[in-house]
Amino acid sequence: MTEQPADDQGAPSPDTGEGTREDAGREYRIGELARAAGVPVRTLRYYQERKLLPPPRRAGRIGLYSEDHLARLRMIGNLLERGHTLEGIRELLSAWEQGRDIGTVLGVEKVATAPWSTEVPVTMTLDELAALFPGEVGPESVERALSSGVIEVDGDRVTHWSRRQLEATVTLVRAGVPLTEVLSAGRRLQESMDELAAMFVRLIADHVVGDFGEQDLGDLTETLARLRPGAQVTVEAGFARAMDRQVRAAIDQLLGRLTSP
Repeated sequence: MTEQPADDQGAPSPDTGEGTREDAGREYRIGELARAAGVPVRTLRYYQERKLLPPPRRAGRIGLYSEDHLARLRMIGNLLERGHTLEGIRELLSAWEQGRDIGTVLGVEKVATAPWSTEVPVTMTLDELAALFPGEVGPESVERALSSGVIEVDGDRVTHWSRRQLEATVTLVRAGVPLTEVLSAGRRLQESMDELAAMFVRLIADHVVGDFGEQDLGDLTETLARLRPGAQVTVEAGFARAMDRQVRAAIDQLLGRLTSP
């Protein structure tokens, strides 16, 4: 049944004959609850429609919400700030209602989704960026960098995702490699890295996560934390070894041309 406008004003609740608020615990009308949680009333209604928030206790045509509703709203807000989608939050809350330890579940999520990259972004004007690559920065190269996720543009400010990668790109271009070629190579490298990362995720999901039961979530958190450095070392060591092979092959080819009659 639709709430009455008076609810949104937070007027005192009528005497329902079921005890005072102090006897039954604090209860809120919809406007009061929204203000206590720091969300608009329309957002609160939307959460109810999406089954994120249980229905209120009915007192005639008045809906009364409890401290549990307020706690849930605050939890939803915290999860949204951590980047969860509403659907993901709904599943977490469902697990919580079924008696699972949501703190442990979130511990697994925190370890699994903690940033892998430690790169530091750098922001400058487009003119400053162009000055690093004289004659190389134009609409086409900017669009290619944007589509690859290398840079983000906000007005006249440009943010490159990694100071170290920007410096490496400058070094390559000044050595004579065209910027367009560097960007193309970067896109191909990113595609390869995406495939490699997806392979690692599948390995962990199929052979590690799948072997843990619900009661072992605490152990899973520790296992995932231990696996992170190993994955990074594997990629770094594998790339270094591949570079050794490729550089040696290129040097042998160059020496062969120099010594041939």
